[in-house]
Amino acid sequence: GEVLDPRSLKGWIDSHGDKQPDLINMYGITETTVHVTHRRMLAKDTNGSGRSLIGVPLADMRIDLLGSDGQLVTPGEVGEIFVGGEGVSAGYLGRPELTADRFLPDPHGEHPDARLYRSGDLGRRMQDGDLEYLGRVDDQIKLRGFRIELGEIEAALCKAADVRDAVVALRDDSIKGPRLIAYFVQDNNKPLDAWSLRDHVAQRLPEYMVPAAYVRISHVPRTINDKVDRAALPPPTTADYASAGAGAALRDDLERAV
Repeated sequence: GEVLDPRSLKGWIDSHGDKQPDLINMYGITETTVHVTHRRMLAKDTNGSGRSLIGVPLADMRIDLLGSDGQLVTPGEVGEIFVGGEGVSAGYLGRPELTADRFLPDPHGEHPDARLYRSGDLGRRMQDGDLEYLGRVDDQIKLRGFRIELGEIEAALCKAADVRDAVVALRDDSIKGPRLIAYFVQDNNKPLDAWSLRDHVAQRLPEYMVPAAYVRISHVPRTINDKVDRAALPPPTTADYASAGAGAALRDDLERAV
């Protein structure tokens, strides 16, 4: 019922292997009765970055990844997951307004009354066709005129060596205004400073999506419903902000002046 971190399967696969029984990760939604995609989990997945790969649609289902303009996004781009196919239900009983908002006409459906279910989930199709789950549309924010998917930043952070889990929040600084703050859980106690994490993210995302601070936490706080509790995340300290530091060489007069 929640996002699978493949690394949580490592103990099982180390003991039993990945040949028998098969471990299948399935992405599903109540409104699509109930599974949409499937992916067999392998030993190599448990040693990866921890990103949630959900595979490919079932034979009678279809997934469209649409941008905010309602058009299909290209492989590698983030889009909202729309589900079509035989499993999509007719709507919500006694709730016509909610049904109209979530169940839309399917332009590619085989029947005139075919519907697309708007999931509110974000995903990205990899070059090999595998789908990566990236969280909820509700996590989308707007900062300095840019629309930002927090899940995309979190996925980039989880690709850093020794980072087991990550969450990103927007916090308001009374002096400098709202800024992105990254929180990460480490696999070990090796030194992992804010500057190196910032450099890691900056190589993968545009500048406006790079967090200003990187706070190490022991675990990601969650609500009673097992959702990320961003309100419980601690405020960053001065040491959590990415800066060159005393040990870093200044490259030019501009850096020296700053």
